[in-house]
Order: sequence, then C-alpha cells, then structure tokens
Amino acid sequence: MVIAGFSQLKSKLHNLPPKTAVVAAAHDEHTLQAVFAAQRDGLIRPILVGHREEILSIAHGLGQELSPDCVADASDDAGCAARAVSLIRSGKGTMLIKGMLQTGTLLKAVVNRQSGIRASEVMSHVAILDVPSYHKLLYVTDGGMVVAPDLEQKRRILKNAVDFCRFLGYDCPKAAALCAVETVTPSMPETADAAVLKAEGERGDFGPCVVEGPISLDLATDAEAAQVKGYHSPVAGDADILLAPSIAAGNLLGKSLYGLAGGEMAGVVLGARAPITVNSRGATAEEKYWSILICAAMSREEDHVL
Repeated sequence: MVIAGFSQLKSKLHNLPPKTAVVAAAHDEHTLQAVFAAQRDGLIRPILVGHREEILSIAHGLGQELSPDCVADASDDAGCAARAVSLIRSGKGTMLIKGMLQTGTLLKAVVNRQSGIRASEVMSHVAILDVPSYHKLLYVTDGGMVVAPDLEQKRRILKNAVDFCRFLGYDCPKAAALCAVETVTPSMPETADAAVLKAEGERGDFGPCVVEGPISLDLATDAEAAQVKGYHSPVAGDADILLAPSIAAGNLLGKSLYGLAGGEMAGVVLGARAPITVNSRGATAEEKYWSILICAAMSREEDHVL
C-alpha cells in the first residue's frame, strides 16, 4: 500500500490510545494549537515545558484552561530542551514535541551522552511531505541530523526510513539514493555509495523494499522524464523515500518541496528512546499536528526505538 496524503494518513492512524507528550518550549501559539487539537482528538496528554506565564496566557487566549501540574517552568531554550529531555528520560513522557526553539538546541540535549535519550548510533530526520504535484507522500531523509554521512551512516539512515515506512503500512517502500547523475562517477563519491546501497537492497539487507541509485531527482519523481531518458526502474517516477547525499541536499530539498512547491510537511527524528516531532518554527498548527499524529502512533508507554 501507499499513502496518498496527510488526510489518508490521519484516517489510517485513528483510534490511538493517548500518549504522554512532553513539549519543549511550548510558549508558542501554533504549537499549542496543534497540541490542544491532538489532545481533543485523544492522541496525547501534554506536559508543557517553557515560560509558564506565557504558556498560560496563550492557552487562555485559545480557550484552554490548564492545570498547573501540566506546565513545567523553564527560562531559556537550552533549559527548555534539557528539562523536556529529562522528563522523557525519567519516564514521565513517551514522545517529545519541538516547540519554539531551534532544532539544534533540542537535539543537542537529545544526544547528550550523560543526560540524553539517544538509543541508536545514527539518529536521523525524516521529512514527510504532501506535495500537490506528486501522487503520494514523500519521505525525505536526512535533512536534519547527519551532516556528511559516510556509507555506513547512509545504510542506517536508509534502514530507519524503510522501517518507518513499513511501520506506516508500506509493504515494499521504494527508495531513491539521490545523486546528480545516474552513473557511478569517480569525481562524485555519492554515486558509488548509491550503487552499493542498491546492491545491498537487492540482497535484502534492508528488508522488503526496492532501492535504486544512483538516480537523479527528476527520474525518481517523474515517470515521463524517466521514459524520455530511457531509464527503467520500478522506482522511477514512483519513489517513496528520497535519500539525500548530505544534510545540505536533504534540507534544501525538503524546504523547496515545502515552500516553493506548496507542500505540507511533518517531521520526525528516529533513533531515540522516544519519537520526536521536528517542524520548522514557522510551520502551521496543522503541520505540527501531523507530526504529533505520527509520533503518537509510534509512541508506546515504554522505551521506544524506531
């Protein structure tokens, strides 16, 4: 199966038992709108970490009266991140929601060797994109965690994304190891990595999936372009996962599909003891809701690795 868009995803993930969610830097209207909507839908029970008076004021303006015990005061961004991660680590929550703070600040607390919640050597970010011009959801990885992945890190990033898609119900996700060209080229080391990943996919190293590479973005997402260029692959024009060769490429790709192409984007980080929502601070409440929905489905009332 494939998932055409966020509305279909919501119908697939309905009737979830509520999870305890910790919100880092919750003093933000869009974040609280999404959190309260998820709470009304029975997805989460929130613990709000941040500027207490600001959180209470925003909540009051949204018609939501809060119990004092669901708000944990923290002064600055680093304090919000540390307090939120500490609550997850101590078992007070089973999913982490990014609010009004930089992604790097939150993830620095997440990966801290002494006090963080890292559960895998390679944590990775997946941007889930509902793009009007594409016929199904796209999963772009990794535009937020690993700066310049080597081959072994790409293996783990790809495995994270494939497992994530299978968790959502995909029988055989189609993954494109993106490069600028479709042939192995010595001056472009990422093309050799892509070819190795394709061979490992054919061998079954990533479980049920199809891995193609090296392959360019247009061939991975445009069947007509692939036909014109004589490029034959089940992934051509029908990719689910877009594996970027670097964080810069993944970040640019995700934000261009989200901004210039008019897409909606949810974001999750995989490989921690709890699923983590990661959206742009400028994301709409609806987009933040989609991330919460996905992480609520992934979360369980015990240490979780996905």
